[in-house]
Amino acid sequence: MHPVYRKICWRLLPILVGCFLVNYLDRINVSFAALTMSADLGLSDAAYGFGAGVFFLGYFLFEVPSNLALYKVGPRLWFARIVLSWGAVSAATALVRDPWHFYLVRFLLGVAEAGFFPGVMLYITWWFPVDLRARIVGLFLLGVPVAGILGGPVSGWILESFAEFGGLHGWQWLFLLESAPCLLLTIWVWQCLPDRPRDASWLSGSEKVLVESTISLEEESRGRLGAPDTIRGAFRRPVVWKLCATYFCSAMGLYGLSFWMPQIIREFGVKTPIDIGLYSMIPWAVAAVVMLMVGASSDRTGERRWHAIVSSLVAAVGFSICLVTRNPVLDMAGISIAAAGVMSIDAVQWAMPAAALNASAAAAGVALINSFGNLGGFFSPTLIGFISQRTGSPELGQSVTIAAMVLAACIIFVCRSLQPPRLRGKELA
Repeated sequence: MHPVYRKICWRLLPILVGCFLVNYLDRINVSFAALTMSADLGLSDAAYGFGAGVFFLGYFLFEVPSNLALYKVGPRLWFARIVLSWGAVSAATALVRDPWHFYLVRFLLGVAEAGFFPGVMLYITWWFPVDLRARIVGLFLLGVPVAGILGGPVSGWILESFAEFGGLHGWQWLFLLESAPCLLLTIWVWQCLPDRPRDASWLSGSEKVLVESTISLEEESRGRLGAPDTIRGAFRRPVVWKLCATYFCSAMGLYGLSFWMPQIIREFGVKTPIDIGLYSMIPWAVAAVVMLMVGASSDRTGERRWHAIVSSLVAAVGFSICLVTRNPVLDMAGISIAAAGVMSIDAVQWAMPAAALNASAAAAGVALINSFGNLGGFFSPTLIGFISQRTGSPELGQSVTIAAMVLAACIIFVCRSLQPPRLRGKELA
């Protein structure tokens, strides 16, 4: 990697990964809260699954407008607004008193978070060339496994240590304490995150020229290949809708795993929240290592499609192991393989959209892919909750995720156009 891009990584990624870590933790800490919250609020498995997933309906409705607003007003202001908003709504989850309150606050959390993830995907395209993006996306996505590694034990400890403290349940303290870092993150983003390379005081004049000229060359190459640069052009681009379909499937795998992992681990015979949190560290640690390896391999070879296909099938194998075995060791191995697969396909497939879109088309297209794709995050926990309630086993619900990951592999295999073309600009990277 060129020293300039290494410098950019050290300046930008700690902020972005820190925000995404807390973002993902505030999104999925409900999976640990549910260990005690469900009984307090009278939530069935089906009601919990619907509440966990309704987050994505709010996300879906406001994703594209939010990303277009970011394109207009700049990432620094918009990311700071998003972080502050989701922290406030996440803390408000401690106030819910019945299932309908739960559904409402989860929907509002989706509205508040809308635009952050696709905004970062767009932001990365303003700083890094195509040949580095799978690695950079992989590093950004470390927020997911790190949230699992740190969030599991911390969430379990809060549930046990703060139960009935100050007259509040442990799950109420969980939402209050884990949303608190958002205030500090808002200040960090506002003070330290530049909008574009030309706004970075820590880049020299020649370094700014290098970065922006490389990105400009790639945009010119995409233009010659017919990449649209308008919002309408993005919506008419077949590759955008193909990526919506593949991300829908991979999101079903990711959120089916994230929202139900604590309940699956409890089926092993692990009972205390803190022990469940400690066991949940293992799959996310494996996923972090494998995801970085797959992203680096994809960038080194310039190949995206087969990396994504193999990752999807690996995830399906992992979920299948969870479905067919009742051995705790094999189950943990299956969860770890599944986590590695779903994280790896995300690292690769998010390097694809920006190779086919320019300018505001990229803002709209990335948001469209993320919003439609994340509807998988609604259907997956909802279906798993329904199956779990009918069968009494969250593990059987993983049949949904197996089908989704196999379908993702089939779509990518059939759609050869998902392999992006090589663009000029590599010589400057």
